[in-house]
Amino acid sequence: MISTSEMKKGASVEIDGGLYRIEEVQHVKTKKSAVYHVKLRDLRAGHITERSFNAGEKLPVARVERRRMQYLYGDADNHTMMNTETFEQIMVPTRIIEDALPYMKESDEVQVMLFGDEALGVELPAAVELVIASSDPGVKGDTATGATKPATMETGLVVNVPLFMNPGDTIKVSTSDGRYLERTKTA
Repeated sequence: MISTSEMKKGASVEIDGGLYRIEEVQHVKTKKSAVYHVKLRDLRAGHITERSFNAGEKLPVARVERRRMQYLYGDADNHTMMNTETFEQIMVPTRIIEDALPYMKESDEVQVMLFGDEALGVELPAAVELVIASSDPGVKGDTATGATKPATMETGLVVNVPLFMNPGDTIKVSTSDGRYLERTKTA
């Protein structure tokens, strides 16, 4: 059990049979008592909800495990992940990880969040390396500071890259907002 005073961002709790991760906690003092306003992300559905709790209330802690797994392959409905220690494979529904898919290539390692045997999602590293599959050529003379062009990555993700980048170049992309960070290898 976790008390309202112990609630922290990132903690997982069970409320009314649902699994939630705490996104934000605000402590508000009223004339009668203290109240905690909490933003919660539903780990199964992905939406955010807000709830208020009185000081001293206790919630059951959800035992969400993070396991390092390798992304093997996927189709329209499911994606197969393999535990790199036991070689056990699990199927993860596309709807659970669809936001992470543009940053994942086959054989990449990711952290899979599990509640028992149920996959709840994946945690990506802060940045990933992707290869530019296609992009328009840069226009000669168009060298204004910070000029960019759209480029399609090997996973289908479209990223704005500097004009000098070409298909085959490898770049580092932020997984939080999908922006270009740096070039790592040239074609």
